[in-house]
Amino acid sequence: MQERLRIKKVETLADDWYVLKKTTFEIQRRDGTWQQQSRETYDRGNGATILLYNLTRRTVVLVRQFRFPVFANGHPGLLIETPAGLLDEATPEERIKAEVEEETGYRVDHVRKVFEAFMSPGSVTEKLYFFVAEYDSGDKTSLGGGKHAEGEDIEVLELSMESAMKAIESGDIVDGKTIMLLQYACIHLFEPTRKAA
Repeated sequence: MQERLRIKKVETLADDWYVLKKTTFEIQRRDGTWQQQSRETYDRGNGATILLYNLTRRTVVLVRQFRFPVFANGHPGLLIETPAGLLDEATPEERIKAEVEEETGYRVDHVRKVFEAFMSPGSVTEKLYFFVAEYDSGDKTSLGGGKHAEGEDIEVLELSMESAMKAIESGDIVDGKTIMLLQYACIHLFEPTRKAA
């Protein structure tokens, strides 16, 4: 695509919480003609998210916290999610191990990356790294809850896998990354147990 794109102008519209830019460019269409367009991009860096699961007990660990943007869009604001955070110059593996402990209180030594995804490619530059890790009660080292100084007030939830999947169907879980990881777990992690039952 590099040879089919001509950047004409880049403007910074906001640089407070993260960076919002407006870029004007020309793009060569598939028929060979050039068309001028402009797009706004929100750059907040890349991030990582993780699903903690226990195969024996058929449970997962999720968190619940207030998210203002969804509140502004008519949702009550408290979202049930997989723990997640921005990389902040760390590797995805390093960051997600620290993030899951901060948010849930569980310390996990072995995490496994299962895929990467752009969550809102029409406007947000962020790429998210998706992880899974097994946990048990002995991995709990603190209450979790996130960092008070960063405004986090996180509730830790332990749900059965079946309850989590029903929460997607009922609309109680509406966060995209969480739905993706739960569906991954349903297909790749819990499926053999379900077939054997």
